[in-house]
Amino acid sequence: MSSESSPAKHSKSLNNIQALEDFENQDALIKHVDITIVESEKRANGTLHVRDHYTVYLIDVKVTDSEYKQLQTKISTIWRRYTEFEQIHDYLQVTYPHVVIPPLPEKRIIYAWRKSDTTDPEFIERRRAGLENFLLRVASHPQLCFDDQFINFLQQEHGWRETITDSGYLLQAENKIKSLSLSIRLKKPDPEIDGVKCYGKQLETNLGNFLYTRSKIIEKNYALCKLHANYGKLFSEWSVIEKEMGDGLQKAGHYFDSIADSIESIAEDEEQLADQLKEYLFYAAALQHLCANHEALQRNLENANDALTNRIAERNRAAAGKSGIMSRLFGTTEPDIVRDQSTRALDAKILADTHAIERARADLEEFRKKAAIEIEYFQKQKDKDLHESLVNFIALQVKSAKKNLQAWTQIKECLQNMP
Repeated sequence: MSSESSPAKHSKSLNNIQALEDFENQDALIKHVDITIVESEKRANGTLHVRDHYTVYLIDVKVTDSEYKQLQTKISTIWRRYTEFEQIHDYLQVTYPHVVIPPLPEKRIIYAWRKSDTTDPEFIERRRAGLENFLLRVASHPQLCFDDQFINFLQQEHGWRETITDSGYLLQAENKIKSLSLSIRLKKPDPEIDGVKCYGKQLETNLGNFLYTRSKIIEKNYALCKLHANYGKLFSEWSVIEKEMGDGLQKAGHYFDSIADSIESIAEDEEQLADQLKEYLFYAAALQHLCANHEALQRNLENANDALTNRIAERNRAAAGKSGIMSRLFGTTEPDIVRDQSTRALDAKILADTHAIERARADLEEFRKKAAIEIEYFQKQKDKDLHESLVNFIALQVKSAKKNLQAWTQIKECLQNMP
């Protein structure tokens, strides 16, 4: 691989990105490899009497660019548990606070239209697809994809957990959780970030309501369609005692059965589309997390400014000497040498506070610039994906309605053609 397209060069060039177009033109891992999760497997640990089952997923990575040198081997396969996916996700979230980190698929089933659990084969298959989508999202991101821990996640079979733990991300995550758990009331909130935060909450609410309504509708629709099997059984039994109308009743019964059977595939297809919408339900939370990171940096700047203001006031008091009631009554003041020592010490602290403000302001400005491009990138991706998912969802409803209408038309023809 040439130095012109090396990951190190691209990582460095990310600092100079000024617009979304520059960001999208960066190199990404997905341009050089194919990543799939080809299968899942249930495993058991524990004693013979107490078994704990878990599922592992086989990641398959194939290098499609013959000159690509970032991965150790051209082809690699590795088994990973969901908890390991959680580790790499949490690591990326801590390491790249300005990025809207791609979310993992649901850990527990939410907005389900029928009872099932995490060991259900259909749920495991949908989770497999969701985990694969997560890897593709990360591999498409110009910065996340070249992170050493992510590269190791794809190919380091032994010792990866220890390696990522040694990176210190857990301590950073713990400190960040404590910081973000505090109630942040900024003096002058950034209106743009406030708008993004509000949008994230509204997107989460709207998608949650949509998925909840969908689950209730498909639940009732499934039960209703299955009831048509009773029509099918009734018409088939009725046809036995009818000589002239027997054939028509029996055919009509078959079409009623087809209505009952067709809902299975429709429900399965709809569940897959619901998973696409759930991804953005979780993306909305990631968007709010980015905003919370910005607020934490802004709070640091405001605290630094407050510290400087208080320090200057303290320095002024020290320069003026004691001004308490005892000094006013008895006229005592601090010796000049004491005042000079106090003011010099406070001047040094004021200088340190000034430097702290400069660092906090620089950190906030750098975060704001990077986050602005990330948010724009997310919005563009979201508009495209949600538009496609919603159109496909409506198309599926139209397909289902047409299929049922066709069955009812055929039932009508069967009954009309009876002698």
